[in-house]
Amino acid sequence: MNGNILAGLQILIVEDEYYLADEAREILSQMGAAILGPVPTVEQAHAMIIDTEKIDAALLDVNLRGELVFELADTLKERGVPFAFATGYDRDVLPDRFADRPVFGKPVRPDSLLEAFSELVGRSATDSPVMSGPAI
Repeated sequence: MNGNILAGLQILIVEDEYYLADEAREILSQMGAAILGPVPTVEQAHAMIIDTEKIDAALLDVNLRGELVFELADTLKERGVPFAFATGYDRDVLPDRFADRPVFGKPVRPDSLLEAFSELVGRSATDSPVMSGPAI
């Protein structure tokens, strides 16, 4: 795996399932990213988005303890921060305004994370070997 593909980038993880959050943190860290969070609630995520000067990309679980994250996604979009959704729901649950955003079904595959985040931040992952391992 190319451990530097996301070097120097800060990626926010918003996920309320501990093991999924920890696995995403591990995978993105191995790619060189500095991880913000993971944060498990809309309130904590909103505070982090407001209080953090630099967020390069984000991974958002659609449903956090019964609250949808679409207002967070709007805030990130307004700030020009690229993001992807992770969800156990169908893509149909997303509002049309997010039709252009990557959506990961849970569990998320590590190679999918590498490809999507490389594209989100405009870095090439073509020289990186495909990551193997358990899905998150």
